[in-house]
Amino acid sequence: MMPPKFQLLALLVFAVAMFFLENQIQKLEESRGKLERAIARHEVREIEQRHTQDGQQRERGEGPAGAGAAAGGGRAGLPDAEDVVIIYNRVPKTASTSFTNIAYDLCGKNRYHVLHINTTKNNPVMSIQDQVRFVKNVTEWREMKPAFYHGHVSFLDFTKFGVKKKPIYINVVRDPIERLTFDECVSAGGSDCAPEKLWLQIPFFCGHYSECWNVGSPWALEQAKYNLVNEYMLVGVTEELEDFVMILEAALPRFFRGATELYKTGKKSHLRKTTEKKPPTKESTAKLQQSAIWKMENEFYEFALEQFQFVRAHAVREKDGELYLLAQNFFYEKIYPKN
Repeated sequence: MMPPKFQLLALLVFAVAMFFLENQIQKLEESRGKLERAIARHEVREIEQRHTQDGQQRERGEGPAGAGAAAGGGRAGLPDAEDVVIIYNRVPKTASTSFTNIAYDLCGKNRYHVLHINTTKNNPVMSIQDQVRFVKNVTEWREMKPAFYHGHVSFLDFTKFGVKKKPIYINVVRDPIERLTFDECVSAGGSDCAPEKLWLQIPFFCGHYSECWNVGSPWALEQAKYNLVNEYMLVGVTEELEDFVMILEAALPRFFRGATELYKTGKKSHLRKTTEKKPPTKESTAKLQQSAIWKMENEFYEFALEQFQFVRAHAVREKDGELYLLAQNFFYEKIYPKN
């Protein structure tokens, strides 16, 4: 057996080595963050420069015929069809990557920009100063419009900042237990699958209020429901993602023209489903369902599901196993005065 003083020396060496390793990892993380920001700034400068050059060409009459008129007199006066921003504040583990890939695949063809909101350590809550910066960027960054922003960020109410034209919010939710299923972890009571980990979809929809992140808050649940029906144009469910894509294509063809076909047959169609997971056992499910937190998250999910199915029932029909969109069901008449 090693003498005590050598044991102590080995322990000290190990502690110093671990401290050095953690310090190096932290430095690497900081360097990676700086590199990502530098690349992002470079990409932004390139895009802004390209838009400036395009605008100068239009002013000199060097662009395509009618380009200046079509652009509404340049980027400073965007036509309504171009002055559109969509925010997809994606909830983790809800097939968000699969859906976002569709946006990336279509952006070149449909001529819009896709921007990832990369927050430090994926923190879904922004500081008040970052909220101001973000709102200013989204509303005033004309070179990026039309734009599709996505990231793991909780809902942000733009009206608090005096914005007249708000962005269009969309999102996808998932059965709360399907979001995290680890039978061994549940049975062992591990922290990675504790009921508190289920508290995510509610605060993402609730937003940037302190009570939203108070686990188990009834107020947060009601605020999340309110925002879902009042602030989001459409909220789909992972289990019916194709229907969600189809309805978006019908409602927002400027962005999603071709999305349904791409979802069904695209090269990345294999990404539509998360890697096959072993279904949870009845014991694991029952243990999580005893939690008051699960009951609240499940209530929110059921609320979102009912709302989505209501929208779908008025937008699509099924025939021979295939979904098809309903034609326009309103028209104008008795238009006066006649002259």
